[in-house]
Amino acid sequence: MLWSLIEDELKRQNMSIYELTLKAGLGKNNRTLYEFKYGNIKKPSFELMCKIADALNVSLDYFRKGVK
Repeated sequence: MLWSLIEDELKRQNMSIYELTLKAGLGKNNRTLYEFKYGNIKKPSFELMCKIADALNVSLDYFRKGVK
């Protein structure tokens, strides 16, 4: 469910996962977001979520509704 919030925001901003990876400073060959998308990362780190939130220009609170 958390990934669906990220995906919704990516669509809203017309941004690809690759672009998010670069904007979040994860490096162009980093597969972390793809691992997250496909369920290999169940509980992302606080640091990763901060990078994603900053790159998408949203508050961390935006993701709270996706965490249960």
